[in-house]
Amino acid sequence: MLLNEAIADLVNAHARLDISQAWGDGTAVAADGTHMDTYLDNLLSETSVRYGKPGGIAYHHVSDTYIALFTHFIPCGVWEAVYIIEGLLKNTSEVQPTTVHADTQGQSFPVFALAHLLGFDLMPRIRNWKELTFYRPSKQTEYVHIDALFGEPGKNTIDFDLIESQFRHLMRVAVSVREGAISSSTLLKRLRSGSRKNATYAAFREVGRVIRTVQLLRYLSDAPLRRRVTAATNKVESFNRFSQWIGFGNRGVIADNDPVEQEKAMKFNALLTNAVIFHNALDIAEIVRQLLEEGWEIDPEDLAHISPYLTEHINRFGEYSTHELGIQPDAYDPKLDVDFTPLREQDLAAASLGQAA
Repeated sequence: MLLNEAIADLVNAHARLDISQAWGDGTAVAADGTHMDTYLDNLLSETSVRYGKPGGIAYHHVSDTYIALFTHFIPCGVWEAVYIIEGLLKNTSEVQPTTVHADTQGQSFPVFALAHLLGFDLMPRIRNWKELTFYRPSKQTEYVHIDALFGEPGKNTIDFDLIESQFRHLMRVAVSVREGAISSSTLLKRLRSGSRKNATYAAFREVGRVIRTVQLLRYLSDAPLRRRVTAATNKVESFNRFSQWIGFGNRGVIADNDPVEQEKAMKFNALLTNAVIFHNALDIAEIVRQLLEEGWEIDPEDLAHISPYLTEHINRFGEYSTHELGIQPDAYDPKLDVDFTPLREQDLAAASLGQAA
């Protein structure tokens, strides 16, 4: 689809801007959905239990550099977590994240398992961890300080024999998803509704239990990690508000009843939002250059706290100067004389500290 290619081109251009290094290195992404109003009599519309009105969900994958890598439009009744992996696989840009954050709904065992098998580090924001089960590697395993987290001794254990017996089949399924023979969302829907007596479902569940237990322990023991997860999920929620501010036409209601056109509307909105983000990033970089020329010292830490979701200078209703259509814009300068290495070193230090913990 040409829209996806256009979005990928903008993502790539944004990634080449030095200023984008102030916000991240592109290795992490956050996924989240936001409600979009539709008319009731269309194929994708359902009444949202949460919002109490008809609509669908715009589901975005937003990079740690603030720009959207991929966008879906899905019905309200669909479990959003099944689309976490699909957006990563359909992202065709040069920015290929390996870590994905999501809200609490991204904690399903099959989602954890499939993400791990495909090489993604799924780390959602975990709000209700006290209600979740921690699994032991064996009935004999006991821990000195944290054994109470795993419940009654001898229970809640992982069936590694089942994982071993089904591992080749699990990898064949993962390769099929990676190669596009089956979509990750279709697989996860089937796994979610599948029989618990099915060996494939049971093996995915066991792998998911292993990975979620490890991630829970990481999340609880690593305060910097919790801050990074919260910052990432806050970023995608801010993107949702920013994209809705830009998509003000028809009061934000998607009027088309064709699912294909609805998907297009969401992607056009994502494309326009990314274009504004890119433009704002260029403006921020130009102001930084002016400050450097005036002799100011620029701390990269300060730039890291500036968001490109700026609206005050934007005239949403536009000024239609048709005589300017043929004017070729000046080439933009992606370079910025600021050393962002300390920011990446901080990230690496925080990650290393978390792994040691």
